[in-house]
Amino acid sequence: MTKARWGSLGLSLLVVVLLVIWMMTGEVKVSSDQAPERQQEPETGLTSVEVETLQARLHEPGIQLQGQLEPWFSVSLGARVPGTVEEVAADLGESVTKGQVLARLSDDGRSALVDRWNARVKQLEADLAAARRLRSDNFTSQSQLLDLESELAAARAELTSARLAVQHLTPAAPFSGIINARHVDPGTLVQVGSPLFELVRIDRLKATGQVPQQSVSQVAVGQPVRIDLLDGGQLQGVVTFVASSANPQTRSFAVEIAVENPELKRVAGGSASLRIALPEVKALFISPAYLSLGDDGRPGIKYVDGNNRVVFETVRLLSVSTEGAWVTGLPDEIRLITRGGGFVSEGEEVAPVDRSDNRG
Repeated sequence: MTKARWGSLGLSLLVVVLLVIWMMTGEVKVSSDQAPERQQEPETGLTSVEVETLQARLHEPGIQLQGQLEPWFSVSLGARVPGTVEEVAADLGESVTKGQVLARLSDDGRSALVDRWNARVKQLEADLAAARRLRSDNFTSQSQLLDLESELAAARAELTSARLAVQHLTPAAPFSGIINARHVDPGTLVQVGSPLFELVRIDRLKATGQVPQQSVSQVAVGQPVRIDLLDGGQLQGVVTFVASSANPQTRSFAVEIAVENPELKRVAGGSASLRIALPEVKALFISPAYLSLGDDGRPGIKYVDGNNRVVFETVRLLSVSTEGAWVTGLPDEIRLITRGGGFVSEGEEVAPVDRSDNRG
């Protein structure tokens, strides 16, 4: 390294050392000559809370139940006389009308029996008429007249029974509906009580459910009901029955609902959600996050009154969902505390800040 380079390096080091010494001595002088000013503590003020003005609206509350859908009518038609099935006049899934013949059984001499008893009745009626004429002339006794009347009554009863047996050879639909099951084919031998068909009516359904004991006082016959089906569809119904006594096991009350099903949807036998509509009331819609529990364990909310003081009011929950909660028991208009409610207590005066101002 040359002598010139050593001289430049030494000069640079000297300048750096002098600069450091100057800065240190200057900082010490400032620190020693100027005392720091005393910090003034901020004045204690009102706690700020964010509020949102809410207006009460008309809301139709409801009671949500899980229910079962059943056909309005469902009967199993059985044979009323023994015989052989000669004809089946209705197929599975077929719609039939009231009085339509569904099958024909073998006659097995039943029609002839009707003719026999019909002739016997006519003979006895003629004999009785002649006996009454003779009785008027005292040519026959009263006991003979009574015997003829007794025989005629018995013959008429046998004739009626024979005619019913013939009618039972052609079982008919007791109401309009759909054949849901068929248990016989042509040639099947049946006895009295043997099942023939299952007939259901599904243009109208019956929904059943259980109402909790704390809600049964709000349910009455005639209230509208919305039925939410599992496939996303909906049906409408009306309450037709509310039990007067609770189930001893569940402590709930049975309810039945008539459900119109004009499109004949195949939902009978399945489950559905039932929403019984209650009378409209004025209520507020809030986020469930703003609900808190009071000292008595009841839910409530905090809001600011006209004097800017915090009020905690218990509420009655009408319905709760992920979107929000409908509550009642509050004034028609409130300034709901949406932020800062956990840092203020009931009765405390606060500085409310409108939520819309913060958003702006």
